[in-house]
Amino acid sequence: ELENQLVAKSKTLDELKQNLASNGSAEQTPEAQSLRIAELCEMKDSIVNQVAQLKASMESILEQWKAYDEIYAEVSLMTTRYLYCIDQCKPSEEEASLEALKKQVKTLQ
Repeated sequence: ELENQLVAKSKTLDELKQNLASNGSAEQTPEAQSLRIAELCEMKDSIVNQVAQLKASMESILEQWKAYDEIYAEVSLMTTRYLYCIDQCKPSEEEASLEALKKQVKTLQ
C-alpha cells in the first residue's frame, strides 16, 4: 500500500514539475507584468468613462421619453375632447332620446 501511495505521489510530483516547467517558460518578467497591469488599468478607466457617458446619455433619453409621454397624454386628452365636441355638433334625430344620452355617457367614460 505504501508503494502505491509512493507511486501516486511520484506521478503528482512529475505533473507538478511539468506544469512548473511549462509555466516557467511562459512567465513574464516583473517589468512586463507591470506594463500589463498598467494596460489593464487604462482599459478599466476607459470602460468606466464609457459607462459614465452611457449613463448620462440614457438619463437624457429617459427625460425625453418622459416629456413625450406627458405630451402624448395631453394630445390624447385634447383629441378625445375634440372628438366629443364634433360628435355633439352633429345633428341627430336621437338628440333627446335615452339611448343617445347613454351613448354620450359611455363616450365620456
